[in-house]
Amino acid sequence: MSDMIITKLKADGFKNLKGIAIEPHPKLNIFFGDNAQGKTNLIEAVWLCSGVRSFRNTKDKDMIDIGGEVMSIELSFRDSQREQTVTYRMARPYVKDKNCTLNGVKVKTPSKLFGGLCCVIFTPEDLELSKGSPEKRRQFLDLSAAQIKNSYKSVSEKYEQILEQRNSLLKNIAFGRSEKDELEVWDIQLAKMGAYMTLLRYNYSKKLGEYASRLYSELSGGKEELKLLYCSTVFESIEGRLDYRNDLAEEYLECLRRTRDEDIRLGYTGKGVHRDELNAFIGGLPARDFASQGQHRSIALVLKLAQANILLDETDEAPVFLLDDVLSELDPSRQEFILSKIDNMQVFITCCDDSIPKNKTGKMYHILGGRIVR
Repeated sequence: MSDMIITKLKADGFKNLKGIAIEPHPKLNIFFGDNAQGKTNLIEAVWLCSGVRSFRNTKDKDMIDIGGEVMSIELSFRDSQREQTVTYRMARPYVKDKNCTLNGVKVKTPSKLFGGLCCVIFTPEDLELSKGSPEKRRQFLDLSAAQIKNSYKSVSEKYEQILEQRNSLLKNIAFGRSEKDELEVWDIQLAKMGAYMTLLRYNYSKKLGEYASRLYSELSGGKEELKLLYCSTVFESIEGRLDYRNDLAEEYLECLRRTRDEDIRLGYTGKGVHRDELNAFIGGLPARDFASQGQHRSIALVLKLAQANILLDETDEAPVFLLDDVLSELDPSRQEFILSKIDNMQVFITCCDDSIPKNKTGKMYHILGGRIVR
């Protein structure tokens, strides 16, 4: 086992960051300061270098500092094989044109960086993971599955494109501008990709459930039991089924055919992997309806820890763990629990005070006005 380590980070002109140049500690790194000073911007800069869209849904034009013309991020990281360097640059007025490189070689889009630097991020918004919208849980599953199997990301993106085309066609059929039999060609493609995604999501959810259940039991002192259940809108049962190219794809296609009239009436595709759900149960009761605020926070915490543990198991490398202003949202026992479980990883923490957790060594960075002042 080895750790993925960020060895250098530079950022200038990204939002309010100015002249950032650090060599992070291989374990604990704490970025502290008042609100709106740039702490989360620094975490976001790291996250972008992993090839994933901003967790804050930042628009392209807002990535460059107000009044600034250019922004640049440079990040070097080391895994078990080698050290690599990512650069991410943008300039006004062509903010849609992102200049990204990996080891000096330009990549077509930032998403092509995905699969290099591997991070797990935990933000205050993630505390709503178990009680928020099903879409949030689907996004969590999709990112987690893609981190283990890179092909999942391209398939899920293609699925979304075809789904959009099918939904547009459904509306045209409803208005008499297209024929119903035109759906078949889209349904065949959607079924193949949907079957593949369902199988990978289901298998990932099983692993996630095993880890999360153990962690939750430990966190609750053995007093409560957490179970996760992946619920498909297409398949009654997925357990033991492996043939996504034929068996699962055929059943998926039959479901789409069967629901065409209803979909035309609705104007969108009502069943499919894009409508599936990951449900959590505590003591046999659905968490979304019955869990307390504290229980929801515990579920979110163990889901993120489980994600990191699965990555470690599957890749034999510990990811970089990013904790953005989330410790202040947790009580002391939950704070201690999460820190004890990520002790073997490089960790970036943002917070308002400069206190280092007990029995920990690392580096402290005071951020003020987008600069590191000590």
